[in-house]
Amino acid sequence: MSDAAPISNELPQTDSLDAPARPAATPHRTLHMIGNAHLDPVWLWPWQEGYQEARATFWSAIERMNEYPDFIFTCDQVALLSWVEESDPALFERIRRRVAEGRWVNTGGWWVEPDCNMPMGESFVRQGLYGQRFLRSRFGRIATVGMNVDPFGHNVMLPQILRGQGMDSYVFLRPGPHESTFDDTLFWWESPDGSRVLAYRIPYEYGSPPDAIDGQADKALGALDRSIGDAMIFYGVGNHGGGPTKANIESIHRYDRMGSFGRMIMSSPRTYFDEILADTERLERLPVRRDDLQHHAPGCYSAHSGIKAWQKRAQYALLSAERWAAIVAVRDDVDYPRVQLERAWKQVLFNQFHDVLPGSAIDSAYTDARDQLGEAVAVSKRILVRSHNVLARQVAIPFEEESQPVLVFNQHPWPVTTDVNLNYGSQKMGVHVVDDDGRAVLFQHTQPSATTGDRSRGAVVFRAEVPALGYRLYRLRPGELPVEPSSGSLTVSDRVLENDLVRIEIDAASGWISSYLDKATGIDVMRDVDGSTHTQICQDPTDTWGHRVLSYAWPGAPMSTTRIIVRETGPLRSRLRIERAWGASTLIEEFLLDRDSASLRIDVSLDWRERAHLLKLRFPTRLEAPEATYDVPFGTVRRPVDGSEEPAQSWVDLTGIVGGRPAGLTVVTTNKHGFDASGGAQPSIGVTAVRSPVYSWHDPRLLQNDGIYSYQDQGMQRFSVELVPHAGDWRNADPDRRAIVLGSPVRAMLESSHGGILPARHSFVSDAAGQVRVTAVKGSEDAVDSAGSGTTDLLVRAVESRGEPAIARIDLPVVGRVLEEAFGPNQVRTFRVPRDPGLPVVEVDLIEEPLTVGAPAPAASPESGATEPVEPLPEPGAEDRRSSTAVRPMVD
Repeated sequence: MSDAAPISNELPQTDSLDAPARPAATPHRTLHMIGNAHLDPVWLWPWQEGYQEARATFWSAIERMNEYPDFIFTCDQVALLSWVEESDPALFERIRRRVAEGRWVNTGGWWVEPDCNMPMGESFVRQGLYGQRFLRSRFGRIATVGMNVDPFGHNVMLPQILRGQGMDSYVFLRPGPHESTFDDTLFWWESPDGSRVLAYRIPYEYGSPPDAIDGQADKALGALDRSIGDAMIFYGVGNHGGGPTKANIESIHRYDRMGSFGRMIMSSPRTYFDEILADTERLERLPVRRDDLQHHAPGCYSAHSGIKAWQKRAQYALLSAERWAAIVAVRDDVDYPRVQLERAWKQVLFNQFHDVLPGSAIDSAYTDARDQLGEAVAVSKRILVRSHNVLARQVAIPFEEESQPVLVFNQHPWPVTTDVNLNYGSQKMGVHVVDDDGRAVLFQHTQPSATTGDRSRGAVVFRAEVPALGYRLYRLRPGELPVEPSSGSLTVSDRVLENDLVRIEIDAASGWISSYLDKATGIDVMRDVDGSTHTQICQDPTDTWGHRVLSYAWPGAPMSTTRIIVRETGPLRSRLRIERAWGASTLIEEFLLDRDSASLRIDVSLDWRERAHLLKLRFPTRLEAPEATYDVPFGTVRRPVDGSEEPAQSWVDLTGIVGGRPAGLTVVTTNKHGFDASGGAQPSIGVTAVRSPVYSWHDPRLLQNDGIYSYQDQGMQRFSVELVPHAGDWRNADPDRRAIVLGSPVRAMLESSHGGILPARHSFVSDAAGQVRVTAVKGSEDAVDSAGSGTTDLLVRAVESRGEPAIARIDLPVVGRVLEEAFGPNQVRTFRVPRDPGLPVVEVDLIEEPLTVGAPAPAASPESGATEPVEPLPEPGAEDRRSSTAVRPMVD
């Protein structure tokens, strides 16, 4: 009898060919065998190779369906389907028919399997927005099971995001039981807002060798929490694609007849979760986890600084571009550039893939990533500049002899007070700055971008106060007229930076802060700290991922302070430059203190020339009993103060006691993601500034002493840090908004004089810097607005940012509306706002479909029935046949 013959999988019946029933001793459980082909579109190969492998893998899966009528294939990563659609329409049509049959099951719903810690919250929304809308438009149904089998950790806000995208369950692998603090295979995973998904940790591995699956089953059962009963086992050659092989499938049939592991059925995650969700008693017994799912490879949060910086830049650029594009679309009937924005977002989302953004891909992959993210930024800039010019030409700017109008645009939906750097020309006598009312504003001269002999060219930095998601007019007037500050003092020397709010003292030997006194409270969170610990360089023997790393809070050598000089002084700000060196590397930190600010900005230039070493920037404090808070996408999470290497979006806070009073220090960064909070006599926040492992080096492979390797992060990189001491807890520092403004500065634009209908200052959207923060202002994805006019509605998304219930007021002058809505702790809500005030505002989910009352309900199992007639599939021609074993199985 052929092992490939169709057989029934029901106990205790026999199969259609009178095969004997399973033995009576067969374990009483059902194993759902999940045929899949995890495909890294880029990793140890370029994306171009992944593009071809997607087509080859999908043909292999279609052929297995022709050969085995019970075979079911589970597919995730929508980008792969889009590649096949554009390169092989015939194959895509076969996939579409198999989806209708229920034998090709699309899961995941995201563009790729991204890193699940570092991208911004809006990026996770866009993963599902574009992924699920693709599935809906091509197959008539979205994915209802989230699936990220290979990413190295998962932030706690994902359950809310998944539910908002129509998914009620989640499949993952990492961290394994040996890497985490929990042993559960099946559990409820809950976000801080209360959203839950049913989570399943794949036992052992998501892929298998190309031969019999007995080894896979043995190891999966060994790693399984046996209390769950029925389970899923994943099989199929993966990483470089491939998928289930004939040997895989036939061995499942064979071991099912033998009863070796229990009842084995070809299945999908949706079928498995439906069975679990139908068992109310069982659901009530499941544990609930209300935390991140960490850690697998902590070194990936600091590997390849370049990709982290490029990603942050591209995400900020796109969020700004779509905000301004939406404003001019609903206000001025300018076409909303939906296609261009979607293309740019997909470039960003693709490069959040869990082997690109974490820095674990081959060297050449980052040339492609830089180009693709550069394309996204270029598209964003074109959209933004067009939008700004559409608005600027409408602003009434009276002519004024010899003055230069400057429009400052604020892309943030809250008012921003900030310093604006501006280069100017044709002013040999210098300039001063006035606002739209003609009042002098604080300014001072600074070093221009160009170094020429043209004395008419220069640069100023001036204080701008700009309305929320709006603009304000300023002018450069000829002549250097000093502006006397209305109050306050500002002094700087090589040992002290001081204003009316704080006094910061610098230790000459270490070049670091020895005192940071808050004059209003008398609290000094950094009094007499050991400045020599600020820079810590040590050897880093760990691989690219940082496998098996718990902490990088290792002892290290300090960099030598080589020079401290006052770089800039004036009525607006002081700048102190500290230079350091170690080995062949140099570090420059420029401290900037504004006249009216209690926070200190540090602009960092690091020229790194060390191999297999790392640099920690440590920020020691005098806090007692500290607690650590990290920011994660759309929220925050508390973590132990134990030196563990942890991921974060942009900031980490330590809050404790100083002199019997609550106080703390928040450290905000622009594009760093690896942090620690360490205890001891001087509790500190550590930022992993750089690691320089070999590209794509995976232990247990050992490096040869005489080997020739390519090392990461050689050369210059720049980033910024902001130190924010505070009384009370982290909420008083407003770190989310600080991080966003630090990473995405306002834009100053030189303009001409002309008439117009717009005033000299204006706001289009505002959350008033309240407890609820607007995270997205964009055009609707539907090409037809609520009135059917073919333009766009306004989409507004916001999140509660303090972990407390709130009533939000969001002003929308651009459409003449106000939203007043209740938000639960950390809740994300999205509203579709028509331009026509006579049409209602509609709350939508994260894929921009109208929100139903209550929690999203799981869709029917895709394999439960076809949604359209299915025509018989012709046998593929010989030219379309693919080998199911010509693949390279790899791990990670």
